[in-house]
Amino acid sequence: MVMWVFGYGSLIWKAGFNYDDRVVGFIRNYRRVFYQGSTDHRGTPEFPGRTVTLEPAEGEVCWGAAYRISNEEDKRTAITYLEVREKQYDQKAYLDFFTDPAAITPAVCGVTVYIGSPDKKINQNYLGPAPLEDIARQIVLAEGPSGPNRDYLFQLEKALLQIGCEDKHVKDLADEVRRLLSERKLKGEEV
Repeated sequence: MVMWVFGYGSLIWKAGFNYDDRVVGFIRNYRRVFYQGSTDHRGTPEFPGRTVTLEPAEGEVCWGAAYRISNEEDKRTAITYLEVREKQYDQKAYLDFFTDPAAITPAVCGVTVYIGSPDKKINQNYLGPAPLEDIARQIVLAEGPSGPNRDYLFQLEKALLQIGCEDKHVKDLADEVRRLLSERKLKGEEV
C-alpha cells in the first residue's frame, strides 16, 4: 500500500526521507499559522521558537507538497524519521489532498498530516495566536539546534513562492521580521 505525507512547513523544502514522487497541491479547510512552539529545532525550552501548525479554517486552503512513498523499507524509514522529527506535533490527521482548485474529487485521499493541536494539556508546545509583532520578535530572537528561527520562516516563504503560493500570514510575518532585523542593525545590535 502506498503512503502519502503532506508537508506544509519545512517538509516542503526538506523531506529528509526517500520518496517516489513529490506533488504540489493543497488541503482544504485549514490554514497555516505560526502557533506551534519549537523547543527542539528552532528554539530551546527556555526560549521556544515558532513553527507552523494547522488551524481549521472553513473555506481556506493550505498549499504544500505531498510525498508518495511505495517501497516498504522506505515507508518504515520515513515513519521512524517523521515520528522523531515531528515529535512535538501531537496529532496525525488523514486528509484529502488536491492539486486543482476547481476539483471536487481529491487527487489523493488520506495523506498523513502532522498537526500541533491547540490543546495545551496534550500539546505543551502550543503557543497559540499573538500579535504579529510579538510573533516576529520571538522569531527574530529564537535559535535552536537546527539554526535561527528566522531561517525557518524565510525558507518557508521562499519554498512557498517556488511552488507558486503566496501565503499572507507567512509573507506578513517575514516582512515584519525583516523590518525588525533592519531596525536592530541600524541600532548596532547583533542580527
